[in-house]
Amino acid sequence: MAMVNLKINNIPVQIESGSTILEAAQKAGIKIPTLCYLKGLNKTGACRVCLVEVKGARNLAASCNYPVNEGMEVFTHSERALNGRRNSVELLMSNHNKNCLSCKRNQCCELQTLASELNIRENKFEGGHTVPTYDEVSPGIVRDTSKCVLCGRCVSACKWYQGLGVLSFQGRGFETKVGPVFDKSFADVNCMQCGQCINVCPVGALTEKENIHDVFMALNNPNKHVVVQTAPAVRASLGEEFGYPIGTRITGKMVAALRRCGFNRVYDTNFGADLTIMEEGTEFIGRIQKNGTLPMITSCSPGWVKYIEYEYPELLANLSTCKSPHMMLGAMLKSYYAKIKGIDPRNIYVVSIMPCTAKKTEILRPENRVGDIQDVDAVLTTRECGKLIKMFGIDFNNLPDEEFDQDMFGEYSGAGVIFGASGGVMEAALRTVKEILENKPLDKIDFTEVRGMNGIKDATINVAGIDVNIAVASSMSMAKGLLDQIKDGTSKYHFIEIMGCPGGCINGGGQSIVPASIRNLEEMNNFKNLRAKTLYDEDLDCAVRKSHENEQIQQLYKNFLGEPCGHKSHELLHTTYSKKEKFTI
Repeated sequence: MAMVNLKINNIPVQIESGSTILEAAQKAGIKIPTLCYLKGLNKTGACRVCLVEVKGARNLAASCNYPVNEGMEVFTHSERALNGRRNSVELLMSNHNKNCLSCKRNQCCELQTLASELNIRENKFEGGHTVPTYDEVSPGIVRDTSKCVLCGRCVSACKWYQGLGVLSFQGRGFETKVGPVFDKSFADVNCMQCGQCINVCPVGALTEKENIHDVFMALNNPNKHVVVQTAPAVRASLGEEFGYPIGTRITGKMVAALRRCGFNRVYDTNFGADLTIMEEGTEFIGRIQKNGTLPMITSCSPGWVKYIEYEYPELLANLSTCKSPHMMLGAMLKSYYAKIKGIDPRNIYVVSIMPCTAKKTEILRPENRVGDIQDVDAVLTTRECGKLIKMFGIDFNNLPDEEFDQDMFGEYSGAGVIFGASGGVMEAALRTVKEILENKPLDKIDFTEVRGMNGIKDATINVAGIDVNIAVASSMSMAKGLLDQIKDGTSKYHFIEIMGCPGGCINGGGQSIVPASIRNLEEMNNFKNLRAKTLYDEDLDCAVRKSHENEQIQQLYKNFLGEPCGHKSHELLHTTYSKKEKFTI
């Protein structure tokens, strides 16, 4: 590729032709602030925060989309460039709700950081404000347009990650807003509630709907037996809420902190993941042996389930009927656990710590109730979990490492741990299905073919003499092609894993926010790979790495459930789906 020579702040830089000034500055180690720009997703230049001075140019240039030229001279921090940036940020702030102290994104807000870096200490431009919309109707996502900076990142995320385009710019001029069609609520459109829009929002315009108060009240209710469970991906992200580097495993400290919050039991959703593999693996074997509907598609991701109910309802028969792992564990807590402990299931309050905003919707599905009893009572995201721990005044960084409670549901396998990364459910299922069908120990326990951050991965695995074609997809823009193949009858696959978020749960909509300052300086997948490595490392450290070898799982079937996919299992661990109507004009 041809190279271009230029100077930035009198420093010679050589970079590939077609690169932008921003990319050239990053290569030279010079930081240009940005707001709307997000590497690999959004570079509209709309916010005018990345302005630089180009020698000989009449106007300041938006460095995020201005191409480099041979011999170009750029000044990133000239008086003119700095004044331009300050004006841009001050104008954004003039129409911004500045209740920073009570904002969920306080100290994690890119606009707040910019104002500090540019030494903006007063409101230079005072005037009217755009009439805001505040939407907290949906179970998972809150939209507050009084904090929106019209950067367009959420619009791009919904369009390019999920292929939905639920969000768009509406109105003109000073009345411009970002939201669903006709400024409707997320609850009234075909939104997955995946939360990827939250993850890329630089401010507090999009946030999860918090349930911290509900959990706090349950913990202080003497009549409630409060049990908490943590999803595998949470341990790979929660440390970031307390200043740890991305990818730091904090499993032991997380358990210690939750125990100090007052939960009566602290369990790992990995047990539920092992239970899911027993049910889902058995279901897949049954479909293969009895000519059932194929390909079978995993159903662990509630955002993906909402998507298929809206967009591909004709393929619902392909979905596994299994509930997701935390719902399965919730059902066991409200049935078997309640029976053994002698507690009225209505007095058991189950809290799930999840990397996902869509889980807040999932627990409200009527199909996920047993009678009038809800499997899980509250979902907190990873971010909310961090806030809860801080609210209880716990010194997280200096906690000792502690183990999950070991009674009944304390054991888990490495297969359960890797559920949090794209391909993890497939690999966990293969470890069990292949060993059971072949009736001998696996020659190779790691199915690396399904690992990694590629949007689609596929392989052919020989299982008991049968070549099983498998595929793994994360994000709906990646999954759509696989679904279209099933729809038109050309799919070659037998088993497909689909996750709603790019990279899987490690990049869920409820995980710790990774700011643009990090995303823009590295490959988009790097923070995902760091979190995934945490899970694969813990898998390697586990004494048991296959779900069917979990002794407590074996005891559960022996003493209560009977057999996988049996009558009792179907009553408690399986669910149904239905077509959802999309909003129409």
